[in-house]
Amino acid sequence: QVQLVESGGGLVQPGGSLRLSCSASGSIFGVNVMGWYRQAPGKERELVATVTSGGTTNYAATVKGRFTISRDNAKNTVYLQMNSLKPEATAVYYCNADLIRTVTMRFYEYWGQGTQVTVSS
Repeated sequence: QVQLVESGGGLVQPGGSLRLSCSASGSIFGVNVMGWYRQAPGKERELVATVTSGGTTNYAATVKGRFTISRDNAKNTVYLQMNSLKPEATAVYYCNADLIRTVTMRFYEYWGQGTQVTVSS
């Protein structure tokens, strides 16, 4: 089986920082795109940032300049460094990966279970 496990969420004051991590494990041939999405109460899940295997990044306009996405291809791990956090960043953050399973050599999309980020005084 393939599994994505997130960590690093928690409670932080406005202006503070958090670093999220997500590791993919299992019978994986390769990982194409990894990313972070978030869902706030009463809202739709939205893109936060993505990064390709080659290091090309894409950010939502609301986080650009404050968040940084990166990855370690050898460890199949993606990170999200969140700086200058605002209360509106409060949401459940989900890890996403588009990867190739060794058993089929086809692309599959996987989601982590989510980690809560709360920005509040």
